[in-house]
Amino acid sequence: MDIREQVVESFRTLTVNKLRTGLAILGIVIGIGSVIALISLGQGSQQMVQNQIQSLGANLLTVQPGFSQSGSVRGAAGGGTTLTLDDALALSTDPTITTVKNVSPEVSSRQQVTAGRNNANEQVYGVYPAYADIHKITLSSGSFVTTSDLAAQRKVAVIGPQVVTDLFATDANPVGQKIRVKGQEYTVIGVTASKGGTGFQNQDAIIYIPLSTAQKSITGSSSINSISVEAASQDVMTTAEDQVGYALLKRHKIADPTQADFSIFSQQDILNTASSVTGTFTSLLSGIAAISLLVGGIGIMNIMLVTVTERTREIGLRKALGAKRATIIRQFLIESIILTILGGCIGMAFGATVSFILSKVLSIPFTITMSSVLLSIGVSGGIGIIFGWYPARTAAKLQPIEALRYE
Repeated sequence: MDIREQVVESFRTLTVNKLRTGLAILGIVIGIGSVIALISLGQGSQQMVQNQIQSLGANLLTVQPGFSQSGSVRGAAGGGTTLTLDDALALSTDPTITTVKNVSPEVSSRQQVTAGRNNANEQVYGVYPAYADIHKITLSSGSFVTTSDLAAQRKVAVIGPQVVTDLFATDANPVGQKIRVKGQEYTVIGVTASKGGTGFQNQDAIIYIPLSTAQKSITGSSSINSISVEAASQDVMTTAEDQVGYALLKRHKIADPTQADFSIFSQQDILNTASSVTGTFTSLLSGIAAISLLVGGIGIMNIMLVTVTERTREIGLRKALGAKRATIIRQFLIESIILTILGGCIGMAFGATVSFILSKVLSIPFTITMSSVLLSIGVSGGIGIIFGWYPARTAAKLQPIEALRYE
């Protein structure tokens, strides 16, 4: 009997007991479907994080205060008050810094914001006009903070689309309307275009006001939370980081770079960290889902062992007629592989469907890669061979006379 005949015979045998075949396939469907769905959601989440980080600005360096020494305790990055407005202005004018295109000092504070009877807790940023260029902010209406707003310490605000939703009616035009921040009234002069995002880092839920106004009316401090620096190009990012770092060390009169009271992060640093975290999380979830594949494989083996028991006399008859052990093994392996490959294909479609639905619900990109498709097919075939081998070998080892006597 050639392989083609054995495949046809295997399909005929599996369709005899459809319920048993369906239950055997079900374990593989759930296992493969879970792995595909979780890998897809993990990759989609990773893509969403990457898109959000990249949307913050190209060739971006962020300088944060921190690592300030207090006795024997060293402060955390971003938690100090070691950066000032003069530091940012010096970076803009220092002749030794030749690779920087734009500089924007920033302060940020979370505040309760009201408009009429509506109120929301929003992130308020005090910024320079260059902030919009550095962070690639576009406006859907109105204008951004200007140099004259900064110089006059005007109480004007540019708000994100989520803030509009939180504070105003759906069809209202917020430009020209008033909002209150920390008890003081601000005039809305612009609305940013949506960048997307969720949670604490939602770029659509930010209010931008002039830095001078923020320092006077909100923070009450001359220190700043961070300095955004845009390098001239991607090729000079490392050089720009070095030049900015050495310039600040000189200003702060620090000889040892390891004792710097500030830290510098690049977009690539943040991107690598975020990708590492989401990648690890995806691998963990996929590993958990893979346990169901093991359970499904054991189910296939159990079904095949039952099949061997039921077909003992058939096996004995075949061996009595001259069938070789290899032929018997191949017959049962083909049946096992058909079960797992069929289950894998159904599971792949099931997992992709679940992933698509969840990606729409969770607002993350839907991603199915060729590697995950090949993985599902390869794993399915591998399970068929691994868990089908023992029942096939058991069938092949039966003695013809004993098999024919089996009741």
